[in-house]
Amino acid sequence: MNIPGFFSATYAEARTKFLESCMDRGLKVENHLNDRAKGADGEDLYMDVARIGPDNASKVLIISSATHGGEGFCGSGVQVGMLETGLLTDLPDDTAVILIHAINPYGFSHIRRVNEDNIDLNRNFLNFADGLPENPEYAEVHPNLVPDDWDGPARAAADAAIQDYIAEKGIGTYQAAVTGGQHIHADGLFFGGFEPSWTNKTLRAVVKKHAGNAKHLALLDFHTGLGPYGHGELIYVGNPAGLPRAMNWYGDDVTSPEAGTSSSAVVRGTIDTGVCESAPNASHTCVAIEYGTIPVLEVLNALRADNWLYLKGDLESELGKSIKKQVRDAFYCDADDWKKMIWERGTSVVKMALKGLEKEA
Repeated sequence: MNIPGFFSATYAEARTKFLESCMDRGLKVENHLNDRAKGADGEDLYMDVARIGPDNASKVLIISSATHGGEGFCGSGVQVGMLETGLLTDLPDDTAVILIHAINPYGFSHIRRVNEDNIDLNRNFLNFADGLPENPEYAEVHPNLVPDDWDGPARAAADAAIQDYIAEKGIGTYQAAVTGGQHIHADGLFFGGFEPSWTNKTLRAVVKKHAGNAKHLALLDFHTGLGPYGHGELIYVGNPAGLPRAMNWYGDDVTSPEAGTSSSAVVRGTIDTGVCESAPNASHTCVAIEYGTIPVLEVLNALRADNWLYLKGDLESELGKSIKKQVRDAFYCDADDWKKMIWERGTSVVKMALKGLEKEA
């Protein structure tokens, strides 16, 4: 089995592999065009959806990639590998699997965490009519996140201020302030948007079509950038009432931001909200698989650099190219051992999800 061969170097390559793998299996693929943006090489951008299993299945497992754009190399590799190896060929009775490839195709292609509007999609699934959640801690650190220069005195001063903040309040408080999501600065980090994004609307429609009448719904959303190298943390997301069921399916190593056991901060507006609201009659067991790459401060600095580059820098400069490599390395370890860890953990969790669904009446 050529595990590294399941993974790709670009969004375009990943999409081609996914579509070809679906075609080889005789699967019909829905192609949802994002007509608001183009890819890094001018290509069209799509959220592609393939269904395996009966149309009327009451149990549905959604496996999604690239919610955070450049993290899509990981999830896409697992999706392609499962198709290539026939892992999803013999599903339990009354069960369907929905593969959603590239929830955020813009970010995947441009190797950015955000979408075409600088929105972090895992902060965008809110009821905007109810008002937006506040994050005053972010307002405190924002001026130091995107300095006027990235290789001069402004950056040095900003970094010093951040270190002072961490020394005073701790790395956990800093991580929560930055990553918790904010609706204050549209040009800032972890911006949740002021209205539903293209992905928000499209994903809800996809889930409603394929799982709107489901009795039991499971979600596995692939992410990278937090935790130890190659380790896939299972982060429970969604209604706390479903946490015992998730632990029954996946074991005691399921973590919860709400319970303070996860490497992730507490976040509002995550995609599971849209998924669950689009399948209102189902039980929901939603988990994010979070794979570690490099230390968290290096990841956050890569995101700072990327944000600065698109606001104030030059993509074609040597500094710009260096930053793009920094961002890529923060979310995709292009190494065979890492890919093997991703594959083995990912397929193990998918099997556990299918067994969990099978137990549900």
